[in-house]
Amino acid sequence: MKHLIPEFDRMRKRYPAGAESSLVLPCLRRIQADRGFVADSDIAELAAYIPVPRIQIEEVLAHYTQFRRAPIGRWHLQACRNLSCSMRGAEGVIEHLSRKLGIEPGQTTADGRFTLSTVECLGSCGTAPVVMVNEAYHEDMSLPRLDALIEELRK
Repeated sequence: MKHLIPEFDRMRKRYPAGAESSLVLPCLRRIQADRGFVADSDIAELAAYIPVPRIQIEEVLAHYTQFRRAPIGRWHLQACRNLSCSMRGAEGVIEHLSRKLGIEPGQTTADGRFTLSTVECLGSCGTAPVVMVNEAYHEDMSLPRLDALIEELRK
């Protein structure tokens, strides 16, 4: 994280004195963009840099689901399991992805290529069921469309 300090210093200048705790979210985003996840050492260093209590950073990490605390696969598949997606077959989508990839939600394939997660809502209820791959949405997912998606990602 030390190599990001000059960037954090530039961000800090945008905030008024006394509002340094507002840096937590943008700094965590930048750390994750750089490393792919937020490590325990990053939390300690960020708490000292801002300065804020470590628990404040831990709370942000626990609240926002986009933050990861461990490395993930090259392809992060997030399957929505909210009510709209569930009514349109999300459980079948999740089960199919688990079988196809040989992992359960929260796991990464042995080759490190795929991580499967479930999320509460991807905000695309009108096109359910939805699977997000990294930053791209794949809507109206059916089992054949899932198979085609996985095959494309394996190339």
